[in-house]
Formats: sequence, structure tokens, C-alpha cells
Amino acid sequence: MINSTQVSYFILSAYFDTGLFKYLFFITVMSLYILIICANILMIVIICMNRSLHEPMYLFLCNMFVNEVLGSTAVFPFLLVQILSDMHTVSTSFCFLQIFCGYTYANIQFWNLAIMSYDRYLAICYPLQYNTQMTSKKVAMLIALIWLFPCIHVAVMISLTASLQLCRNIINKVLCDNYSIAKLGCSDTTVNNIYGLIYTFIIVVGLVTLIFYSYIRILKICFSGSKQTRQKAFSTCTRHLASLINFSFGCFFEVLQSRFNMSSVPNMLRILLSIYFLTCQPLFNPVLYGLNMSKIRIICRSLVCGQF
Repeated sequence: MINSTQVSYFILSAYFDTGLFKYLFFITVMSLYILIICANILMIVIICMNRSLHEPMYLFLCNMFVNEVLGSTAVFPFLLVQILSDMHTVSTSFCFLQIFCGYTYANIQFWNLAIMSYDRYLAICYPLQYNTQMTSKKVAMLIALIWLFPCIHVAVMISLTASLQLCRNIINKVLCDNYSIAKLGCSDTTVNNIYGLIYTFIIVVGLVTLIFYSYIRILKICFSGSKQTRQKAFSTCTRHLASLINFSFGCFFEVLQSRFNMSSVPNMLRILLSIYFLTCQPLFNPVLYGLNMSKIRIICRSLVCGQF
């Protein structure tokens, strides 16, 4: 038996020898990463540099784009190095750092989507009180909470996992994963499981309830309001729902890989599923919001024409 203090590195066993195809795979992943960074930074610059976009909805979008840049940067360079490497190992400290960045990114994304649904609920159901309800101070406080709670949760989760005694150091994935490391433990994981269940309960009862409540109220407005109100609600909420569903699929694929035995699944498919989780939001959201929101679209057109 070896404990966590004696494990100096982990082996990522989901990689396999692709021969010369690894260079094609490397170029593809690098192109996706560059596209993600450029698209999200463009959205951040557009929102920050235009005072007309300094509204709660756009500030929450900007917060989401910042999170996507940080989350992608924390994972993609490591993935690119591993694709070209012959030894797929990672140090214990870097593995936990990767877990912190990846899990924080996913949690912040979910919290941000929940707050955005609340923002749309106020804007559509209480348009006259919206400016007094969603003040600059309240927006700043919500953005701070979006980052604070996930960081605290992931830090506690990692500290519990790092204290486990480990019997093995082989992770059957292409990236470090908290649940995969916990499965390597020889010691009792009851505390880890209880903490995970409590946080999951908070997420389900809190954020999921907030999202469902917001959209139930919005749907009532859609059916009972004027044609203009229905069009506004539909155009606004379709984007948010598409982003939420896309993110949920990415999380589902990631949980599927972590919780179930995927040894029978081809390695290439497992790598593609991992890449989908990393790219589903950062690549989808700038296109979704940039092309479908008139204010951002007009500014993008001005940038292309050199009139910014």
C-alpha cells in the first residue's frame, strides 16, 4: 500500500499510440484552442470597450467568456503536450492543480448560467423594476459569488481527496479527474462521498430549481403576454437554453467517463468525448451569442469594416 504522500506522479492510461496521426490530432486540437481563445477574447474586448454593452446581461456574458478562456488555457496546453509525448505521466501536484482548474471552470459555468436565467426572469417578468432590481452593485456581488462558491467547493473537495491513501497511480482517462483519483484510494472515502452528496443536493435544490422556476415564469409570460413580449422572451431565452443544454451534454459525457467502466469504448472515442467537454461551451457560446445578439453583431461588423 502506498499513500498519497508517496505517489509522486499519475499515469494517464487512456492515451494510445496513433503513429503519425498524432500530429494531425495535435494540429486539430491546437486549431480548436486558438479558435476558442480568439473568439472569446474578441467577445470580451467588444463588451468591455463599448459602454452600450455595460448592462447586466452582457456583463454576465463577459464573465462567462473570461471563465472559458481561463478554463481552456488551464487544460488545452497540457492536452497538446500529452498528444505528442510518449510518456503520459503527470506529477501529483500538477494533477490536483488541473483538477482545481477544470472543476472550477465547470462549476463557475453552471453558476453563471443559473444567474443568467435569473437575470432573464427579472428582465421579462418585471421589466419596469428591472433596473432597480439588477443594480451595478448587485451585478458585481453576483459575479463575485459565481467565482467564490465554486473555488471554495473545489478547494475543499481536493483537500479531502489529497488526504486519501492511494493503492495505485493509474488514471484511466486523458486528463486528471477527482473521482478517478478517489477510486484509487485504499482508505475510507465516506467523508468524500458525504461532501459530494451535500454539494450535489445544494446544486440540485438551489441552482436547478432557480433555472426551472425562472423558465416556468418566463413561459407563462410567453403564453399570456403580447406578441412583442413573446418575441423578446423567445429570442432571449432560446440562446440561453441552447447554451445550457449544450453544457449539460458535455457534463453528461464527462460524468459517464468518470463513473462507469469505459474500457470497452474505443480510446479515440473517449478522447473525442473529453475534447467535446472542453470545447462544447468555449467554442459554442461566442458563436451563439455573437451572431444572434444584434448589438454584438453590429459591433463585430464594424470591426471587420475598420470602423470601430
